[in-house]
Amino acid sequence: MLRASLKSLFSRKLRLTLSVLAVVLGVMFVSGSFVLTDALGRSFDNMFSSSMASTDVLVTAKPAIDVSELAGESVPGLLTTADRDKVAGVAGAAQVIGDVQADGARVVGADGKVVTSYGPPRFGENWTGETGGLELREGRAPAADDEIAVNVLLAELGKLKVGDRVGVLTTQPKQTFTLVGVFGYEGGLPSRGPVQEVRFTEPVAQRLMLGTAGAYTSISVTATPGTDPAALRDAIRARLGDGYTVQTGAEAAAAIASGFKEALSFFNKILLGFAGVALFVGSFLILNTFSIIVAERTRDLALQRALGASRRQVVRAMLVESLVIGFIASVVGLAAGVGVGALLANLAADMNNLVLAGIGVPLAAVLGAFGVGMIVTLIAALLPAVRASRVPPIAALQETATPDRPLTRLTVSGSALVAVGAGLITWGMAVDGDAVTWLLLGGVLSAFVGVALLSPALAKPTVSLLGRLFSWSVPGRLGRLNSGRNPRRTAITAAALMVGVALITGVNTMLTSADKSLRGNAAESFQADLIISGQESPGVLPTFDAALLPGMQQLPGVTSVAAEYNDQAVINGGPSWATAVTDLPAVARDLSLATVAGSLAQPGPGEVVIDDEIAKETGLSVGDTVSVRPTRGEQSDYRITGVYKRVEFYGGYVFGTGIAAQMRSQQPSFAYVTLAPGADERAVRDGLAALLADSPEMLVENQQEYLDRQLGDGAQLLLMIQVLLGLAIVIAVLGVINTLAMSVLERTREIGLLRAIGLSRAATMRMVTVEAVVITVFGALLGLVVGAGLGATMVRGLADEGLKELAFPWGQMGAYLALGVVVGVLAAVLPAISAARINVLKAIAHD
Repeated sequence: MLRASLKSLFSRKLRLTLSVLAVVLGVMFVSGSFVLTDALGRSFDNMFSSSMASTDVLVTAKPAIDVSELAGESVPGLLTTADRDKVAGVAGAAQVIGDVQADGARVVGADGKVVTSYGPPRFGENWTGETGGLELREGRAPAADDEIAVNVLLAELGKLKVGDRVGVLTTQPKQTFTLVGVFGYEGGLPSRGPVQEVRFTEPVAQRLMLGTAGAYTSISVTATPGTDPAALRDAIRARLGDGYTVQTGAEAAAAIASGFKEALSFFNKILLGFAGVALFVGSFLILNTFSIIVAERTRDLALQRALGASRRQVVRAMLVESLVIGFIASVVGLAAGVGVGALLANLAADMNNLVLAGIGVPLAAVLGAFGVGMIVTLIAALLPAVRASRVPPIAALQETATPDRPLTRLTVSGSALVAVGAGLITWGMAVDGDAVTWLLLGGVLSAFVGVALLSPALAKPTVSLLGRLFSWSVPGRLGRLNSGRNPRRTAITAAALMVGVALITGVNTMLTSADKSLRGNAAESFQADLIISGQESPGVLPTFDAALLPGMQQLPGVTSVAAEYNDQAVINGGPSWATAVTDLPAVARDLSLATVAGSLAQPGPGEVVIDDEIAKETGLSVGDTVSVRPTRGEQSDYRITGVYKRVEFYGGYVFGTGIAAQMRSQQPSFAYVTLAPGADERAVRDGLAALLADSPEMLVENQQEYLDRQLGDGAQLLLMIQVLLGLAIVIAVLGVINTLAMSVLERTREIGLLRAIGLSRAATMRMVTVEAVVITVFGALLGLVVGAGLGATMVRGLADEGLKELAFPWGQMGAYLALGVVVGVLAAVLPAISAARINVLKAIAHD
């Protein structure tokens, strides 16, 4: 039995190749993601170890505000000159350097625009000499307060050269410096990763980046020869006491690298998620392949049963075939994954100025490749294997295979799974915590499997209806009849395409609904004519000079200008966002903020206004006090003077301008401008732009322009998802090719007879193409319906989060349906050519 099965498997090389490819693509994604993150993780380890090579002990203060990456950016605590002097007095400390490093130094390039960053920080630092691998490449170190040095990466991006006068935006308005030096790092690197760096003299760095003279973000200590870094660490820790983090250089490097590895881990999970989708789709192909194998070999299996093979032997033989396919796919997929991971790692290293640590094959990649590849294949082949064992010996005497079984059991099971999936999704959206992700994933998976089980019952009537579009010709009628001949096979083939289209449609439905909901809410609430805000910037909010506000207010046609300052703060013991406004009544009018309690008059010193959701969650009301510690100030109490109704795009704690002096940046980040009736909007915009000439990050936009920019991220997210889910579409194409190729082999005699009675080669190719298109359009339609349903369910569940309007992306849905036609035509090429080339006489004699 085993030898016969293996011989049958390897004798059909096309079927074997297509089956293996379905699993290879998913395994490649799994192993490639582990190879990529392993190589980049070790590269970050090496980079930070190198940067800390000359530091034996690193001292930092406990964070002023400590939040997760998803909640915002942690605010580092500050050290003082007194702290540095204490450390210098510890025995064994040979050299003690105070370091200033903060995100938010934005350089204006030679083109007059701010040099952009798409995630990596833009550090403003003090010059501490050529330490930690830093190498001065051109010019000299900054010595005067109007001099700076930049790293090679920033000089190249901004097209800057030594001697240029360069504008720099920090926590203060733009200031101009002379560029006196350009530096890089050992190994010929232009930067430490993709980070932009500006180095000032120490007093200037403290004033511009920290807002505090004599302050540092860390203290680097070099030990005297023969001193154990761990012993020096302990001595410094004892000298400073609580409130400080004291680490050896190696410990600090590992801690910094772990933050980057955490981001890589998140990226790895995303890749593994898409790998899971690929393998899920591939499992349909494997299931269909083995189902066709069973149907094709019914007489062979029946003969084996008649000759004494037991059911267990038949199941075992089929499962061995699946394990062989899984093993081959795992080996090929692992090799391909290593190659893809190495390629992506090298690209990432080149783009991010990293010295790649070398490509390895981590154990997780090997275990993932073989575990996932073989298990998925085994599970997908299990049902067809059981079905094969049920072939009766009497079938060996029949000319055709046993007829298809009723679909009642599949339909009932599918309906139950769809109901379970809907319930899990609803439950997941109703609760909070770690269980949410698993409930939603379980619900989506259950819904997909349920629809896949229901699809055979839907296939016959739907395919018959779709096929009528092509029934104007004989090949079209034949293709229609062939596609509806075996509902199970058609449904499984279409299900592979259904998954990819459904996921894309579901995400697109959510994004379209979010876009419409936000625009609708804005149209109802947003009354300001213009908004001044900054282009997206990682790490810091772009700001403009507060001294410009009187000039803005005096422009002809301007009725009011309400500015807004923003920063993090610790409020009642927890991290929160603090907003200070220059004119709260104007903000309330511009954003349609309704008074719930108290007054929305401008808050004075020691006063704050909160939204109704905060009041409900905390039990606070007008007259109560909250303790507030700004990032650069002392803790004090603020009395609540008003409560307003939160709107979709505005809420939180609102203070007067007195607190702005204790924020990291004492400059406004937003302004709402109301125009007088009949005012010339273009003239006002030109006037505002002229005032903001030294703030190149700031934009003057109307409501529509502002929303278009804010919602642009949704289009980028959708594009990324479409690219990654394109892998599922590729596997779906393989599935259709596989099904049609084996269907052609299965119907060799039938096609030969058709050719003998006059069906031309071109007509034969059209027949196979119609069959393919009908199957793929059915899969695309099924995906559109399922995706729209999932998207609508998620939107309804998120109604409390602002998604109040359900909208479907009709244009994109039409494009996905057209994609189904294209996929069908492409998938039919090889099987159609194969069918057209069948030798008529041999085909008629085929058994």
